[in-house]
Amino acid sequence: MKIAVCPGSFDPVTLGHLDIIERAAELFDKVIVLVMNNSTKKSAFTVEERIALLKKCVHNAGIEIDTYNGLLVDYAKDKKAVAIVKGLRAVSDFDYEFQQALINKSLYSRIETVFLAAKGENMFLSSSMVKEVCSLGGDISPYVPRKIVNDINLRCKGEK
Repeated sequence: MKIAVCPGSFDPVTLGHLDIIERAAELFDKVIVLVMNNSTKKSAFTVEERIALLKKCVHNAGIEIDTYNGLLVDYAKDKKAVAIVKGLRAVSDFDYEFQQALINKSLYSRIETVFLAAKGENMFLSSSMVKEVCSLGGDISPYVPRKIVNDINLRCKGEK
């Protein structure tokens, strides 16, 4: 069984995230969506809330949702994953993600990083952008799964 890990903060999950996750599920037997904390960003949702939002949106038997606080490669090794799947929106994403891929490979030589290019309509999309648009009263429905629009709007209104 070919297992891949698709890590991210997913704060909140966007249509771009879901596109990458679903496309990864077509390439691998099992995809583990790994909700992680990004220490450089202030989270709007707790890890538990992000997992709950993902579970509202992901309904594929080949996709599992989990969380982990340690090194990604340690998690991947423990789960016997063969790949880490990352989405790329722009060249600027590649610089950072390529560095991460090299570090991960040096820490665990049996892991590969697979980059999936964002679809054109998702190239500008980020969780940060969604939170910004939402906090300013804009319509986020074109950017996030319909099932979680209200959850995100409630959180944004609560932070004003």
